[in-house]
Parts: sequence; structure tokens; C-alpha cells
Amino acid sequence: MSVYIKIAGRNLIQARRRSLLVGLALALVTMLLVVLMSWSKGLTETMFKAATTLSAGHVNVAGFFKAKEADSIPLITGTKKLRALIEANTPDLDYLIDRRRGWARVISESSSMNVGLTGIDIDEESRFLTSIQLAKESDYLADGRDEILGDVSKLKEPGFVMIFSAQAKRLGVVVGDPLTLTTETMSGSRNTGDAVIAAIAKDVGYMSNWSVFTGKETIGQLYDLSPDVSGAVQVYLKDPSKSAEVMGHLVRVLTDEGYTLMEHDPQPFWMKFEVVAGEDWTGQKLDLTIWSDEVSFLQWVLNAVDGVSFVLVSILVVIIAVGIMNSMWMSVRERTSEVGTLRAIGMSRGRVLFMFLLEALILAFFSTVVGSLLGAGLALAVDAAHIHVPFAAIRAILMSDTVNFVVGLPQLAIAVGVFTSIAGLAALWPAHMASRMQPVTAIHQAQ
Repeated sequence: MSVYIKIAGRNLIQARRRSLLVGLALALVTMLLVVLMSWSKGLTETMFKAATTLSAGHVNVAGFFKAKEADSIPLITGTKKLRALIEANTPDLDYLIDRRRGWARVISESSSMNVGLTGIDIDEESRFLTSIQLAKESDYLADGRDEILGDVSKLKEPGFVMIFSAQAKRLGVVVGDPLTLTTETMSGSRNTGDAVIAAIAKDVGYMSNWSVFTGKETIGQLYDLSPDVSGAVQVYLKDPSKSAEVMGHLVRVLTDEGYTLMEHDPQPFWMKFEVVAGEDWTGQKLDLTIWSDEVSFLQWVLNAVDGVSFVLVSILVVIIAVGIMNSMWMSVRERTSEVGTLRAIGMSRGRVLFMFLLEALILAFFSTVVGSLLGAGLALAVDAAHIHVPFAAIRAILMSDTVNFVVGLPQLAIAVGVFTSIAGLAALWPAHMASRMQPVTAIHQAQ
């Protein structure tokens, strides 16, 4: 084996200019693939963080209540019993919380907007408190100070809300300003409540555009809810990759306990209102989802990035494959005499094929390793630079105000493996043709 590696290495060095050009092309394409995969992974992790902070657990046990067939009210009753049942029957459980849900029009002195209200118990929201970052006053006020104002802990008290920077700009408000919340109760009447802005948080992309957080008691007063009524029990796991498996387990447990469940629909709860309102049942049905279901309306972002990456890399792969094939054809022609001699002294066709194939694989492997390391370094450097995204529309799509890249060893291994394999396949036909040369014919052609 070492003999073949030495021969392949010497041939690559002898044709150093050609080897350098092909190797450089392979390295650049590999670098591009690693950067694109890191960007896609960064978007996925940003989406995961935003979803599990703002609107969902890894697994969500929510539902709808219908006093009459035309209703579509996103709440669950008997929350205390339901929480105890979930806690006792969830494998790999980290912790769970429950949140109340609502929809209201928020009115300031200068503007108004429709938002989704989320009622939280601040004492059990340690993850939320560590994930949310409060904004500087200058982030939402043109002549504001570079100071963080407000206190999220005030959400313990009724009548306080936390909004986000983009909302503060639109409403023209700062910390401490009053807001009016108006909503429709379950009986169909309108109810209005006053609130004070306790804190203003940094935007968390598109999802924070319509999210306003308040205490559970505030939502309870707006909708006249009993203490045992909530919107969703959010389950957080030690291993989020088991979300779908745990959801399936909880479906069986809850069904066995006599709960009625809706058919699984991988969409956020607010996209199910019309469907539920059109169904002919009354009472309560539970609706189980995982975190990715609750942000499925943003999946197009990842699909678009992955689609563009696939098209771009595919075009480059074809170009690289043609380049490798041409390079190997040139190598075969230049070494016709060598092939004839090797065949004449008894080297088998399989070993001739392996010799040429090994040459392409060695060049591809080292080139892709260099390219993947360069790509990883570039992605990490860009991520560490925290490059600000200047356009609000792009920040909303990216769910972050900075460009995020996440590099993992599997990405590097995939890039190296894919392009090394492609190089080997591209070299296979020239290597096969070299192995089919007759010794006499090869020596004669060389002369």
C-alpha cells in the first residue's frame, strides 16, 4: 500500500501546477459548502432558541375549548392535574411550565397594534430570563441613552407588560409608559385593561414582532379565567432531539387517561382557529406539538437557504468533477509509457486502476481538509465579529440582529467525505481506461 501512496504522491508533485489548480478549486468549493452549512445550522439554532423562548417548549400540551360548536378558544382546563400527569410520565424531563395565551390590541398615546399575549409565572421562567436580553434605551428611542432600563421581575405584579424594541418604536413608548389592552373575552364581549411597560427587550427576529409578555394574573383578569385554566403546558427535555419521541409517548399516556386529543397538525396553534371553529364538537380537546411545529411557518427560510446552497454547490461540483476528469485524462496520457511498462512487468489491471484512483483521492482528501478548515475558520470569525444586520426585514427573517454561524465537526466530515467521494467518482472512468490499456499498445503509443 505504501508503494502506491508514494507513486501517487510523486506523480502529484511532478504535475504540481495541475495538482495545485485542481486542489485549490476543491478547497474553495469545500470552504463554500462548510460556510453555507454553518449558516444553515446557525439559522436552525437561532430559530430553536427563539421558538423555545417565546412560544413553545420542546413538547407542548395545549388545546382548545368549545362551549359551542362555533367557538375556537385556545385554553386548557384542569391544568394542575394535567401538569402532574405530564411530569410523572415524561421520560428525559428537565422541567415544565405552563403559560396563558391571549390576543389583544395594544394601544399607546400615538399608535396601536395587534399582539399575542403570553402570561407567564416569572418564578418558574428561569430559562426565559436568561435567554431574553433587555434593550438599551437608544435601541428604541432616537435620542435615548445607552442604558438598559426596566425590570422584568415586575411581571410578578398584575398590570405590567414586557414588549420588544420594534414594538416600542412602532408604539412610540419607553419604559414606564402606560398602555391600554383591549380584547374579546370567551363570552364574546369586549374587555379593556390598563398596563405599564415594565421592560423593553431586544428583538428576537420575526417572532417577537407580535409577542407581548405579562403575568398570568393580568391575562386572567382580562379573560376572567379561573386559576386552573391555562393556555399550554410547555415541556422541556434534557435532550431536545427526543421531542417527537416524547410527544408520541405523551399521546398514548393522555389517551389512556381519558383525554380527547386532536389529530396531530404540525402548525402553530393560531393557524388552527378556523379549522377548530368549523368542527362539530364541544368541550375540550388537547393538541400536542413539538417546537418545530410551532415555527413551521418560518421553515421556508431554512428551505430557501438550503435550496440556494444546493443549487450553487451542485453547479460547482459539476465544474470540479469535469476538471478532475480532465486532469486525470492528461495524467493518463502523459504516463502511457509508464502504464505500458507496469502492465508488461505483471501489474494487474485492478492495481493500475487503484493507482490512478488513489492519486485523485489523495489530492481530494488533503484539498478538502484544507478547504473545510478554512471554511470553519471563516464562519467562526464572522460569528465572533457579531456583524450587525442593518435592514429590519432581513433581521426579521434571520430572527436575529446579527449574522450567526454554527460550526460542528459533522459538517466538516460531511464536506470532506462528499467532495473526496465526488473526486474519486470523477477519476474512476479515466483510471478504468488506463487499466484497460494493452502493454504493447501503450508502449507503442508512447514511442
